[in-house]
Amino acid sequence: MAKGYWIARIDVHNPDGYKEYVAQNGAVFAKYGGHFLVRGGRHVSKEGSARTRNVVIEFRDYETAIACYNSPEYVRLVALRSSHSEGDLLIIEGYDGPQPGEPAA
Repeated sequence: MAKGYWIARIDVHNPDGYKEYVAQNGAVFAKYGGHFLVRGGRHVSKEGSARTRNVVIEFRDYETAIACYNSPEYVRLVALRSSHSEGDLLIIEGYDGPQPGEPAA
């Protein structure tokens, strides 16, 4: 079964206010089995527009990724985060098919 992912690109305009969102989001992600693959870090934008903060969170499957975002706990955090940042968040199903150089299953 393919995993699910959140891909978020964020511009934080009030770092002090955003800290409260960061302090509280870990409990929600843990409840839904979220695992950070990218959380900030260095980056370079080669094409398109960039944002200052990038995050990728892995979930066991697409349905769990959707359920986490729609949970009452996270809906509350969206309201908290929104007044301190602007961004884009995509929830996407992973790919578990053959990779380049591997035979098709």
